[in-house]
Amino acid sequence: MALDPTRSPFPGMDPYLEQSWPDVHHRLCTYACDAIRPKLPAGLIPRLDERTIIEDPHDRDRVIVPDVRVVQRGRPTQPSPDSGGTAVLEPGTNVEDDASPFIVSVEFEPTVEGFIKVIDTRNENRVVTVIEFASPANKTFADGRGQYERKQKELIAAGVSLVEVDLVRAGRWNSYVPMRLVPERRRTPYHVCVTRGYDPAWAELYSIGARQKLPTIKVPLRQTDADVPLDLAALMALVYLNGSYGYDLDYVLDPDPPLPPADAAWARQVLTEHGVKAG
Repeated sequence: MALDPTRSPFPGMDPYLEQSWPDVHHRLCTYACDAIRPKLPAGLIPRLDERTIIEDPHDRDRVIVPDVRVVQRGRPTQPSPDSGGTAVLEPGTNVEDDASPFIVSVEFEPTVEGFIKVIDTRNENRVVTVIEFASPANKTFADGRGQYERKQKELIAAGVSLVEVDLVRAGRWNSYVPMRLVPERRRTPYHVCVTRGYDPAWAELYSIGARQKLPTIKVPLRQTDADVPLDLAALMALVYLNGSYGYDLDYVLDPDPPLPPADAAWARQVLTEHGVKAG
């Protein structure tokens, strides 16, 4: 069997997509918004929105590298004692003999994240439901986690339904339902948490294993509306196709972050069956 660049070789979530997550995340939001639009009842429309996450560069919990711009501005010059001009480091001079400082400008770029909100145009554009796709920024960075958790509480307090789709293995569990309330056998690499704004005391958890096909989930709207289905498998297939990831991902290497040993062996077997040889 040959590797088809238009389709992921994995039956469920492709663990290699995580290294391209900013692009994947944008596509997930856009395609999911398009997928639910024709299924919504009259008066409800989906809208894409975004938030900016300001990251603390000194966050000790950081485990991935942010977007950073590093620029050498040039070290301060000193007058030459002979000419009164500026002193420069002559070619071949040992850098250890140069005591002048090396000036570097480090600019941490804020992370911009998209999400979907369903609004009721017949009720002053009230937000009915929010659909979130988890990212490393709101699972890994302390600041990102804190900002996201505050948003969770605000939405639930306002009676907004919250659908959290977590297809990212990096970082910590950060869905509205605490992990401690989830039985250990249901703590899978991926999951979806659905909290209904009109009944927040209960939540629905879709556990998704590394080898499992992505499910079709139910998106709640107003209490009087029927749920809207969202097929995550079809959504991810469209993301993979239009993102052309099959032409870019290096399946010879191990995924980042790495899989647990048993799942890693399974993933390698899947790739071998598609003609990919381990490096």
